[in-house]
Amino acid sequence: MPKPSFVEWEATEELQKKALEALEVAKDTGRIKKGINETTKSIERGLARLVLVAEDVEPPEVIMYIPGLCDDRKAPYIFVPSKRDLGNAAGIERPTAAVAIVVEGKAKDILTDVVEKIGALRK
Repeated sequence: MPKPSFVEWEATEELQKKALEALEVAKDTGRIKKGINETTKSIERGLARLVLVAEDVEPPEVIMYIPGLCDDRKAPYIFVPSKRDLGNAAGIERPTAAVAIVVEGKAKDILTDVVEKIGALRK
C-alpha cells in the first residue's frame, strides 16, 4: 500500500520499530491513549509525548489532520506501516489508526532517542 500523500517525511524501518517498542513499554509502565479521538484530545491538551499513526488507514482523510495538529502543538509524531502492528503494540486485539504515548514510564530512554531522531529527520 502506498504511503498517504500528506506524509511529509519518512521514518526508517528501524525508527518505526523503535517507536512501536517504546509504545509497548509505555503501555505496561506508563500511560497511552488509543484511537483517533483519544489521540487527538491528548495532542490538543499538550499531553502527547509521541504520536504514532498508521499509514494504512482508509480513507486517509480520517488521519490527515494529525500531522498538522502535532506540528501546531509541538508534539512529535511518526507514521508506522500498519494499523494491526499499532494495535498489537498498544495491547489491543483490534487494529488502530492512532495512539499517543502520554506517560512514558520505563520507555523514557527509548522515547527520548526516537524523538531526537524524528527531530533530526525533519530538519
